[in-house]
Amino acid sequence: MAKHYHEELEALQLALVRTQMAMTGSDAKSDARSDARSDERVVIVLEGRDGAGKDGTIKRITEHLSVRATRVVALPKPSDRERTQWYFQRYANHLPAAGEIVIFNRSWYNRAGVEVVMGFSTATEQEAFLRDAPDFERMLVESGIRLVKIWLDISKDEQAERLEARRTDPLKALKVSDMDKVAQAKWAEYSAARDVMLTRTHTPFAPWHIVRANDKKEARIAIIRHILNRIAPPEIAAEVKLPDPELLFPFEMAALEDGRLAK
Repeated sequence: MAKHYHEELEALQLALVRTQMAMTGSDAKSDARSDARSDERVVIVLEGRDGAGKDGTIKRITEHLSVRATRVVALPKPSDRERTQWYFQRYANHLPAAGEIVIFNRSWYNRAGVEVVMGFSTATEQEAFLRDAPDFERMLVESGIRLVKIWLDISKDEQAERLEARRTDPLKALKVSDMDKVAQAKWAEYSAARDVMLTRTHTPFAPWHIVRANDKKEARIAIIRHILNRIAPPEIAAEVKLPDPELLFPFEMAALEDGRLAK
């Protein structure tokens, strides 16, 4: 993979550009819009443990896409006012219009992950989320949004190495958070929360796909391949290989016990 990574990445990024051109009807030379646009709306949800590689993956996805038609949403903790709103409201405000791709770097699934482990919400609120999230996503899909949900999974040892590298590298200082300090200590609690989340919110209309992300480069390639096969026009998707099923696969209950998900 290392030898051909950049060549493969460039080809996939070109396919992403062509896909966005089809969505927006843009002309490659003039950036003009035409009636040929598909007006697709895409939401990509990337979730995973601290250090799983979400930021780097998003950077490679968006590197050559239009800044006007691509948005990355990474919301801070809710304000006092937002805490009184319907839980999904502040996320709904960021949903795409025609021709747009929105990537949630963490999403409404905060309630099923960090909020569970750290006690930032009540058990009643967490249960309501698990009940309501599939309905919320069904409404998104039925409205015409293409929803792609990916969980980046890494081993405990790999997370420890990445968090240490983050802590000691001055260029990664902005990535360091208070949550890093407890990620390893509460590894088992995060695993349990992940398993409940995947089990309760994996649905036929909004399925979860798992990527084994210990190798960052392999994971990025697999994720972009998967996204293209989900959102690209048929003629573009036909040119893109499916990701290795040993590396990226649809969630199933067996994965909780057979070693494909890190414990």
